Amino acid sequence: METWIVFTLLAVVMQSIRTAGQKQIARRLSVEATTLVRFLFGLPFAALYFYLLYSQDEAPLRLQGQFFLSASLAGVAQIGATLCLVKALTIRNFAVGTALAKTEAIMTALLGSLFFSATLSLLGYVSVVVGVAGLLAASNWRFSWQDLFHNESIKYGLGAGLGFALASLWIRDASLSLQAPLILSAAAVLIYMVALQALLCLLWVLLTDRKQFSLVMANLPASVFIGFSSVAGSIGWFTAMSLQEAALVKTLGQLEFVVTLLITYLYFGERINAREYLGIVLVAISIILLLLAT
Repeated sequence: METWIVFTLLAVVMQSIRTAGQKQIARRLSVEATTLVRFLFGLPFAALYFYLLYSQDEAPLRLQGQFFLSASLAGVAQIGATLCLVKALTIRNFAVGTALAKTEAIMTALLGSLFFSATLSLLGYVSVVVGVAGLLAASNWRFSWQDLFHNESIKYGLGAGLGFALASLWIRDASLSLQAPLILSAAAVLIYMVALQALLCLLWVLLTDRKQFSLVMANLPASVFIGFSSVAGSIGWFTAMSLQEAALVKTLGQLEFVVTLLITYLYFGERINAREYLGIVLVAISIILLLLAT
């Protein structure tokens, strides 16, 4: 099994676990504080992982402007996507909220073809159409302009997908710009991004709702768990996307649908109606087509 596949599977499992933890803690914290928890408590684990790799590698890291630009853009995009995802999870059930956010695989392919010189085949474009049909089905779209502007699940789902797609493309760009061993360069991007994200989220909560800090401390074990699982998932994503094209990694990452459904039934005890199942199936088919196209 190729290395990038192993790291992608690690990311799939850990992201599903982290998202489940975020849904639990989001009931007690604000959306912004829930987002802060992911980065602030993940920072020590990211720093330890980078230190262990860097101490064993003699190759120097040449940090250039392209690295800081791409990594910073990826960090901001991921914060926005996380905010949208947490919000989506509070207004829809667990499996469908994640399904909407996972339009990132399709968006990664589209944005990659438009702005990162990664063109799609005809089959790739067909997969996009099928994915959009799945999104509409899962969101109970009524095909009206009013729904377009007022259906919150669509707005937050698309927002999360777009943010994560842009972050994926910029993460790969930042990692490759270092011209270092890819596993180490992925760790460098990770520690920089998590530090930046923790700082930005910390300042935001400090300026807008300081009482959230006491709530975070009251949920310390859950916060640490979310931080650890988040970094473990990010290690998988960042490394896989450094080793392979982001669209292909995100396509394989759609295996998260299976894990999400298992969590939905076995842990949360939630049910999904027939139309929502149809939407999830169509999105899954679109990802299979995208994989074949890639």
